[in-house]
Amino acid sequence: MPKVSDIGGKRLLGLAPDAWAQWVTQQADVVALEILGSEFQWVSRENHVLMKAESPIHGKFLILTELQLRYTDKMPLRMRAYAALAQESYGLPVYPVLVNILPHSTQVVVEDRFESNFLGLQARQDYYVINLWDIEAELVFERSLDTLLPFVPILKNGGNQQTVRRALEQLQLNEELVELESLLGFFASFVLDTELVRQIMRWDMTVLRESPWYQEIRQESLQEGREEGREEGEQTGALREAQSLVLRQLNRRIGDISPELRSQLQSLSLEQLETLGEALLDFTKPADLVNWLAQHQSK
Repeated sequence: MPKVSDIGGKRLLGLAPDAWAQWVTQQADVVALEILGSEFQWVSRENHVLMKAESPIHGKFLILTELQLRYTDKMPLRMRAYAALAQESYGLPVYPVLVNILPHSTQVVVEDRFESNFLGLQARQDYYVINLWDIEAELVFERSLDTLLPFVPILKNGGNQQTVRRALEQLQLNEELVELESLLGFFASFVLDTELVRQIMRWDMTVLRESPWYQEIRQESLQEGREEGREEGEQTGALREAQSLVLRQLNRRIGDISPELRSQLQSLSLEQLETLGEALLDFTKPADLVNWLAQHQSK
């Protein structure tokens, strides 16, 4: 039995805390002291991490890191609220960092501050933004940013077999990081053939499904379809988006889908498409899809 996975934000930032603190603050003399419990009463996110740090110039302060699958327009207000709550709770200055993992499917402007003006009263909260797709993969190895190793495939110039193998070798240097191979494999499947990914690394979907990362990726991918559907004002919009999302995922994993299979997919309900969206992560060949449809289409 595989052990329960622990590949949330605290686990990742804990891999190389000094390197992370120095990189995001751009201060070479910053030292990470500890990762604090950030379970504020109304915050329950696995990928919200609060780190206490120190530097000779600035003294002790907090680095607040929010790891977001995709940027939304709710983030500026969330960063303002988290930063204020952290400062009130610990009585230390806060350096907020927003890390966006995947680009949005539509053109979205990523804001780096919260601003409001109400009845002549102004409020502003700046925060440092890191879009992973803009980060060179080579930087992860040069700066020993082990936190970003699982994300190497989706970094700039990281979506190739050689770089993914290099990231895997780096993870395998520490036996305690075995579960991170599944997360690396998952992101590698976004850019490489699934069978090739299976050949490169251990692909333990049981471990990955237990992680908050898998759950968030699945839920936000489905939510993306629902939100775009609501914008059209019709339930059919959500259904079409779900169909499109599932087709894109299937094409990455098992190749082109035949017209006959496409027709069968179009007959599935939204609930069936959501179930298929999870199941297809285990598919390696078109026959897997055929078998799944035979078992579920009549239900």
